[in-house]
Order: sequence, then C-alpha cells, then structure tokens
Amino acid sequence: MSFPNLRLRRLRKTSKIRELLEEVRLSPKDLICPIFVQEDLKSRIAGESMPGMEKLPLRDVVDEVNSIVELKIPAVMIFGIPAHKDDNGTSAFASNGIVQRAVSEIRKDLGNEIAIMTDVCLCQYTSAGHCGLVKGDKIDNDSSLEILAKVAVSQAQAGADVVSPSAMMDGQVKTIRKALDDAGFSDVVIMSHSAKHRSSLYSPFKDMAHSAPKFGDRTSYQLPYTNPKEAMREIQADIAEGVDIVMIKPALAYLDLIALTKERFNVPISAYSVSGEYAMVKAAAMRGWIDEKEVTLEILTAIKRAGADMIVTYFSKIAAQALSEK
Repeated sequence: MSFPNLRLRRLRKTSKIRELLEEVRLSPKDLICPIFVQEDLKSRIAGESMPGMEKLPLRDVVDEVNSIVELKIPAVMIFGIPAHKDDNGTSAFASNGIVQRAVSEIRKDLGNEIAIMTDVCLCQYTSAGHCGLVKGDKIDNDSSLEILAKVAVSQAQAGADVVSPSAMMDGQVKTIRKALDDAGFSDVVIMSHSAKHRSSLYSPFKDMAHSAPKFGDRTSYQLPYTNPKEAMREIQADIAEGVDIVMIKPALAYLDLIALTKERFNVPISAYSVSGEYAMVKAAAMRGWIDEKEVTLEILTAIKRAGADMIVTYFSKIAAQALSEK
C-alpha cells in the first residue's frame, strides 16, 4: 500500500496541532515524590550525591509536603533515617519511629489531600544494613517476613495509605497482606517493589539514607539485570499473593520490563526512577552539558510510554513545575 501524498510534517506544523496529536501525556498526576526524614535532625541537610534533594527534620515535613501538594503531585513516598539501629531493626516498627511520626504529622495537617506511601524495608534500620535480618552469614528470609509485617502494620496505624515493601523477601506480599487484614487495615494498598534489581544506580540513595550494607552485597535477594524471565516470575508471584500495584526498579534501563509487564499482566504498574538516574542528569546539567528540564521530561515520558501508570522520581517537583510552564 502506497501513500503518495503522505507528508507527516503537516502534523507538526504548529504547537497547537502538536498538542492535539500528543500520544503520551505526562502529568504531575503521574508522579510520586520521595522525601527523606531524619530523626533528631535540627535543620535541613543537602544531599551531596543527590543535588537538590534534602534530608528533612520532622518539623519541616509538613511544609515540604504542602509544597508538593501545591504542584498537584498526588503522592509522597517517605523514607526514614533513624537515630538508632540494631540487629532486629526495631526502630522501623516503633510507634514513635521517624516514619510513623512523619506520617502522623502529614495526615493530621493535610488529611486526604495527598496519598501517603511508606517504604517497608530494614536496610536503614539494621546494624548490618541489609534489607532483611542477618542470621549467621546470610540474610534470613522467613524471620525477616515477621519484622516486615510489623513495619507495615505500624505505618498503617500511623495513617499510611500505601505500604511499599522493597526488601525482596519471598512471600513478603502475602505476609504483609495477612498482617494488615488481621489488624483491620484491609483498605491499605500494597505497592510491592516486585522486580527490584541489583543495581549500581542505587548508590546515591545508599549515601543519602545511610543504608549501605556493612558486609557483602544484595545479590542473594535482589534480581540480576540479566534475567527478564525471572523478573516476570517475581511479578507474577506478587500478583498471586495479592499485590495491588507492582513496581519495576530501576526504570530507565528497564523500559523493556515495564513494557513486558504491561503486555502480560492486568495490574497497575509503578516504575521507580532511582537515585543514580537522578544524579547522572543532575551532574550533566550542572556542567552545562544538557538542559535539565528537557531531559527530565523526556526521560519521564519514556517511562510512561513504556507502560508505567505512575513514576516514583526525585525529579517530581522539577517535572511538575516544568509541566505547569508548558
């Protein structure tokens, strides 16, 4: 079939025609903004490896979230940095833990104006810095599940709308779902880091959140980036266990997995544009090599184009501001 009069440039003639024909529309409503809250902090601390991101004292959290609400971003994801670490990560599920207090303050001030999401993991809270409990020389799956469930329930009690287990322990969704239901929180959403890969792109986050492992690495529980079939099995397992939203992490180098998940499964998909992705763009922009806003919007649009329904990104505020100016 031939199209002798086909001139596709007609469809790009003016900005308004281009707007009408835009196939993928990125919006602030697609974004989830991470925030870091550090216990016993008196004032904000800039992140050296994540320029533009800050560790917040508890007293600044509500103001920060208000600024996010003003940008029409619908959700935040809270990461806590505790003053105390121990072998069992007890500060992760303490009723007066830093995340629990932050959630409570946000809920009290903002009600349901924003969706509150919380990370369910142990790496910031344990002496070993691993995502599960350490027994001998290994990360023990089953004993970790009990603690992760306690963390999720404590966050729900504080007012979290969504708990997001990121430890990559087998059975974490099933265990957390049962614990939430038994505690009367059947309406709390689980957004699992279903396909969380072992990636060097997490390094700035580890620096920011003080969560680097004290020995070894995370290859025994996080996915190898060489195994897309295994990633699909992880996602399928979480769906079977009752997950509400699945997540692929990192995002930019894993667009094929986002697209494959969209094709295979009828479930909401979140993608996490991680700290290394953020830091690389920031570093290049600070050298004047790229236009930060343009590259940010291009990357986030690509993630949405691949099939993500929502994107966790440190660029949330920058992207939302840029979109409001278009």
